[in-house]
Amino acid sequence: MYSSNSDTASTTTGTTVDAVGDTEERTRDRVLNAVLEDGPVSAAELGTKLGFTPAAVRRHLDALSKTGLVEVKLVANQKSGAGRPSRRYVLSHRGQTKLGNDYLDIATQALKVLGDAAGEDAIRKFAQDRFATMESRYAKALDGVEGLEERAAKLSELLSSDGFVGYTRKVEAKVSTALMRSVQLCQGHCPIQDLAREFPVFCDMETEMFARLVGVDVRRLSTLAGGGHVCTTHIPVGRGKAPIRAEKRTRIKFTKQERPR
Repeated sequence: MYSSNSDTASTTTGTTVDAVGDTEERTRDRVLNAVLEDGPVSAAELGTKLGFTPAAVRRHLDALSKTGLVEVKLVANQKSGAGRPSRRYVLSHRGQTKLGNDYLDIATQALKVLGDAAGEDAIRKFAQDRFATMESRYAKALDGVEGLEERAAKLSELLSSDGFVGYTRKVEAKVSTALMRSVQLCQGHCPIQDLAREFPVFCDMETEMFARLVGVDVRRLSTLAGGGHVCTTHIPVGRGKAPIRAEKRTRIKFTKQERPR
């Protein structure tokens, strides 16, 4: 009788442990997906979004960091630029791969075969066709959106809807007496990251698409496929007058003989 109760208790305990472990894993996956959608994101922002206490969020983030799925990125205060950089969390390459498409390996192998059989031009044509469909959809959504900043912001929303986790940030840089303004179009996730790593032409085609959609020449600063934390595209939006510094006046001293009469 005692043995039977013991077995039952053991089974119940094991089931409880499994249930707790399953809950922990599900919760951790929620945190991981939130980092994917909002990264770079702070622990406080994650807690607010998911309804977790700061301690709970940090516990899961620490666990995800130890397994190499997320990384910490120090981000300066975008509004003032002052103070200590804040800790923001982004997906690591391993995290990107975990949430990636299982068919990418098959696609990569297929493109290698295509390249061997028909040459690099065939791969380039494949990439062009892939982005042509996307560009057509985006162009319709951007119709009537005026202004480079507004178009860039709308484009980031469209990218997010396709799983690229897009967002924009404004940048100002002083050059001589001019203030150069630009927008950085960022993508926190790339569903074809491993494919683009093998075939950079996909990044090239995407950059050319961005230029046509916003209407100005753009420059790619970093890519996930190239090892960056995010894909970043520089979009110049114009220039303004920089504050003019007051001229420094120098007092000239004359000797008695040199003094004007």
